[in-house]
Amino acid sequence: MIDYLGIAHASVLVADTARALAFYRDVLGMRVDPGRPDLGYPGAWLWVGGQQIHLIELPNPDPVTGRPVHAGRDRHTAIHVGSLEPLKAALDRAEVAYTASRSGRRALFCRDPDGNGLEFIEGT
Repeated sequence: MIDYLGIAHASVLVADTARALAFYRDVLGMRVDPGRPDLGYPGAWLWVGGQQIHLIELPNPDPVTGRPVHAGRDRHTAIHVGSLEPLKAALDRAEVAYTASRSGRRALFCRDPDGNGLEFIEGT
């Protein structure tokens, strides 16, 4: 039996690392890991608790338009947060649209500037 310990990171494709950092770092408040080596393409590593999101600036083979409005009906990365209220305030200030979870859980969904889906779940 395999002993899974957790997810180390999730990678998302972005068209412009600076624009993506303006969202992930400046709006969401994620810390940048300065230890990212030169991988031959632009990007950034961001801390999410003890895990990371890797921004990868490479051509995206998927369409950005025509995706479901509710990111829960699309591929997405789910992140636990202590409270949704500070997140909602940050998204509102940045005028980033979000939708509530339709499952009844305290969770919300939004998209980054490149259309990548994010889910934020309150609690652990």
